[in-house]
Amino acid sequence: MKTLIAAVATAAALTAASAAAPTAAYAGDDGRVAAGIAGGLLGGMLLGGALAPRPYAPPPPAPVYYDAPPPPEHCYWTRGEPVWDDYNGVWRRPRIHVCD
Repeated sequence: MKTLIAAVATAAALTAASAAAPTAAYAGDDGRVAAGIAGGLLGGMLLGGALAPRPYAPPPPAPVYYDAPPPPEHCYWTRGEPVWDDYNGVWRRPRIHVCD
C-alpha cells in the first residue's frame, strides 16, 4: 500500500511540475548548452570514479626472519715467502692478503 501511494505521489508531482511552467526551448549561442554538456560529463566522470570498484591489491608477503649473520672474517696483510727477482738480482717478500 505504501508503494502505491509513493508511486501515485511521484507521478502527480512530475505531472504538476511539467504542466506548471511551460517554456519555449531554443538553442542560443551564449554557451549554456556547452556548459551543460561539460558539466554533465565532468559530473559523470567524478561519480563514475567514486563509485568504480577498486583494483585488487594482494596482501604484502609475510615477514622472513633470518639467522644472525656470520661473524666477519678477520683479514690482514702479511709478508709472503721469499721469491728471487731475476731482474734486480735480489730476494723479494711479496705482500699477501690472508683471511682467517
